[in-house]
Amino acid sequence: MRHNTNKGFINKALVNKALVGKGVSLMIAGSVLSCLTISAAQAASLQEIKDSGSVRIAVANEIPYGYMDMSGEAKGAGPDVIRHIMNEMGVDDIEWVTTNFSSLIPGLQADRFDIAAAEMAVLPDRCNQVIFSEPNSSYGEGLLVADGNPKDLHAFSDFVDGDAKVAIMAGADQLDMLQSLGVPQENMVTISSNADAISTVSTGRADAYAATSLTVSELAGKSDDVESAAQFKDPVIDGEEVRSWGAFAFNSDNTELRDAVNEALEEYKQSDDWSQTLMDYGFSQADVDGSTMHTTEELCTADS
Repeated sequence: MRHNTNKGFINKALVNKALVGKGVSLMIAGSVLSCLTISAAQAASLQEIKDSGSVRIAVANEIPYGYMDMSGEAKGAGPDVIRHIMNEMGVDDIEWVTTNFSSLIPGLQADRFDIAAAEMAVLPDRCNQVIFSEPNSSYGEGLLVADGNPKDLHAFSDFVDGDAKVAIMAGADQLDMLQSLGVPQENMVTISSNADAISTVSTGRADAYAATSLTVSELAGKSDDVESAAQFKDPVIDGEEVRSWGAFAFNSDNTELRDAVNEALEEYKQSDDWSQTLMDYGFSQADVDGSTMHTTEELCTADS
């Protein structure tokens, strides 16, 4: 999903230093203490998580990356892998938190959960807001179109000229791709989640939905009114075909937890069980092999 550029920022409160009267002073002092308490909130440390045996992990209800099934169990490439890692660390109690994709980074920053297991794409802008594990997956792009593909759409660049409209999920990195290709704002429609994609395309509110190939394939299998665009052409930006790398995300202060996850992830990725887990969710062998093409440091400094 990977699903994508989050613009969530936390604004810090500004306190007026001019105090008028003792009563006002006390009120402002109380407000300052309250603000400091809120801003000082941090995600649970590695030691706290190990001591309690409990961790809070967020998913964005995006199949096959991280979602809750009908029975309320967390599924997907992210949840299955992080569950294994947590078990290896002796953490058996996982509190799963479901949120919109665009709320993942703000949620980490506000200490609403400790880890985001949504296979969020590692992008330089996001690296300035949270920290990432090493990549757990890689994936390409795709287009969901109406049955029969009436407007003959096969690439993100098809929306640069003309009046065809493409939908994107709020917070998704497809926005950056479309903007880099020169797609005008008036040709883009923002939806809140993947759940809205089928109706958006089938009713003509947008002519296509831009998402990862795995997401598009999953959505296409849910309705006869839509399909995956055949002969899709991967977007080429700055001379390179686009591929995304998904990883676990953490509050920027939580380096010890991130490092512990990295250590366990590195070992797990040497096993057949890890690769089979990803492929059971529709990832190809190329996606699995591609997960080792770049380190997180390389991805975070890609624009440097």
